Amino acid sequence: MLLGWVTTRRREVSLGYGWMLRLTYGPLAAGAVIAGFLYGSNLVRDVASALVAVAIGVAFVSSVARKSAGVSGAQKEFDRRSERVAAMTGIDRATTSTASGREFHPILDLVPVMIGVVGLVAAGLAAASDGFLTDALSVARLLVGSLFLGAVTNAMLLGHWYLVQPGLPRRHLNELVDILGKVWPFEVLVLIAPTGMVSVLNGSIDDGWGGVLGWFWVTCALTTIVLVVVTKAALRERQYSAVMAATGLLYLAILTAFGTDLVARAILDAAVSSSAV
Repeated sequence: MLLGWVTTRRREVSLGYGWMLRLTYGPLAAGAVIAGFLYGSNLVRDVASALVAVAIGVAFVSSVARKSAGVSGAQKEFDRRSERVAAMTGIDRATTSTASGREFHPILDLVPVMIGVVGLVAAGLAAASDGFLTDALSVARLLVGSLFLGAVTNAMLLGHWYLVQPGLPRRHLNELVDILGKVWPFEVLVLIAPTGMVSVLNGSIDDGWGGVLGWFWVTCALTTIVLVVVTKAALRERQYSAVMAATGLLYLAILTAFGTDLVARAILDAAVSSSAV
């Protein structure tokens, strides 16, 4: 939801985009609670997950209740474009009617973010117990990984939203792709930090596939940043189809990004579990 707020805070994206995000992340938070109960409960983590789901639900209800007010930035952009068309063609399009009621405030989407950070820290501490550095690395991997996966997921969803709201400025999608590119080095760094993926590549940790999964991780990581660069290049093209091309590239990026994060977690977690036996 943090990256959702990054986009909606300017109030140019229609309310439906926020609804889509909340209907995506709310059930994921609820699923995290269920998974926690089934596969190893941690009180702080599970309570935080439940509160995240509730906070997202509250924001969703508030947004729907205030839909008649619309979003001020989108209305201003529509009026600006209408005036520009009228000036060029002499065709005076009707501007938007004055919205009624109070507008939904995007800051509500930061409430589940703050709660979620507490849950992630608790989860990171619960997953490591070998001292301060190991605990800090575990927490960092969860926080950076959440931002990394959130950036690529939101960028892919926003790319699709341009079909619903074609006049939406490209700067919103560019912003998310930029964030993804800037977070990528930190994601790779926390995953290779000892004990990390370097140990898998040099054979110190057995990935169970003769080293194949380690090199698969390298491929996913490198392909992700390549796709970020190519997506930025696509968005520099003037044609509207460039946005759809960028969305298709983000489809691929979401696969490689999840491979970058989840493959590493699976290998390293298995190594920790086997050493504890």
